[in-house]
Amino acid sequence: MDFIPPDIIAYAEGHTSPESPLLRKINRETHVEVMRPRMLSGHLQGRFLAMISHMVRASTILEIGTYTGYGSLCLAEGLPEGGKLITIEINEELESRVRNYFHEAGREQVIDLRIGDALSIIPGLTGPFNLVWIDADKESYGRYFDLVIDKVPPGGFILADNVLWSGKVVDKIADKDTEAVAKFNDKVRNDTRIEIVLLPVRDGIMMMRRI
Repeated sequence: MDFIPPDIIAYAEGHTSPESPLLRKINRETHVEVMRPRMLSGHLQGRFLAMISHMVRASTILEIGTYTGYGSLCLAEGLPEGGKLITIEINEELESRVRNYFHEAGREQVIDLRIGDALSIIPGLTGPFNLVWIDADKESYGRYFDLVIDKVPPGGFILADNVLWSGKVVDKIADKDTEAVAKFNDKVRNDTRIEIVLLPVRDGIMMMRRI
C-alpha cells in the first residue's frame, strides 16, 4: 500500500484531525509488538471511518476483521446511544490485547468482540446492520459480501478495505490475493442491489450503498 507518495500521505495526515492518545498508543504498540502492523487502519483511514460512522449514524455496525481494535474504536465513535458494534477476529491470540483496549476506551459495553471464523459467525447474526466494514482475508471478500448483503437495509452501507491492493489490481500481478481482490471488485461492480464508488484512500476503499 506504498503506491501513494509519502509526502502526499504526510500532507493529508497533517490536515486531518489528530488521533486520540489511546489510538496513538494502539498504533505505536501494534507496530512494536504485533506481527504485520501494516494491517492497522492508522491515522488517516481511522479518521475516515469515524467520519463515516458519524455521517451514517448507524445503530448497529458489523466489522469483519478486528486486528488490534484501532478501526473498531474509530467506527464506534459515531454510534448513537444504545448503538452496538459487533466485530469479528479470527486470531485468538489478539483477544486479550483488544479487550484491554476496549476497556481502556470505556467501550466494552458497546463493542461486542467475537473470536472465530467470520464465515461461520455471520450466518448466526440477525442484523440489520446499517454499516459493515470488511477488512479481513481477501480470498473471502466475495463470500463476506454474499453473507452480509441481505442483512443491510436500503440506505445502509458496506465498506471494503484494500481494494487497490497496493496497485496490483491495475498491474494485473498474478497472485491469489490480487486475483481475489480484482474478482471482488468486478463482482460488486455488476451487482444491481448496490451503488458503488471506489475511493483511492490509503490502499483503496470500496464504498457500497444498498439500494
